[in-house]
Amino acid sequence: MPEFTVVIPARNEAKYLPLTLRALERQTLPPREVIVVDNGSRDATVEIARAAGARVVRCEARGVARARQMGLEAARTDWVASTDADSLPAPHWLEVLNEAAPGRTALYGPMRFWGVPRHWALASGASYSAFLHVARLIGRPNLAGANMAFSREAALLVGGYPQVEAYEDVILGEELARTGQIAYVRRALVETSARRLDRGVLPFLWQHVRNITGHTRGYFGDDR
Repeated sequence: MPEFTVVIPARNEAKYLPLTLRALERQTLPPREVIVVDNGSRDATVEIARAAGARVVRCEARGVARARQMGLEAARTDWVASTDADSLPAPHWLEVLNEAAPGRTALYGPMRFWGVPRHWALASGASYSAFLHVARLIGRPNLAGANMAFSREAALLVGGYPQVEAYEDVILGEELARTGQIAYVRRALVETSARRLDRGVLPFLWQHVRNITGHTRGYFGDDR
């Protein structure tokens, strides 16, 4: 049975991080360790992480890809599970990932928004699952950093996360798919905040279209 380190990149996440850490405390299969990679926070992110028992790793170089890479390198288990500081893994998240891990190189699962009316949450989950299904059918599995897990050894062998502003998680997933078997784990649900919708639904969708087509700049503001 593989042990998991959960890696969370964080920059000024004092508002959301406590909820994420509590969700990890409720896991039916506890992680071996939680690493919060502080990417230059100016709020109480570091203090909150340490108070919850997480190991804090400082990443001075700005960028979520650099933060994720530092967390990958700092992990001490065979498997790394990745989520974001505004995301809530379901209580059985690591348990079902563990069940699916044997023989696989990487795993990923569904997501939906939290903090929105129920019909929005359900619609977001259904549309994202449909998108993931189409991506699998065309041979371009879309692994998102808020809900993915992978063999640490395999990730290091392919060079880890590429140094881009966004889409680094998907690019790593594509590389892992070339080296071994990956699997979509339907029950490994993660809910993520809807804060990206603050700019509107159409700008949110347009930025994702840009990311998919290789235009990765402009996704993160100063909140990351």
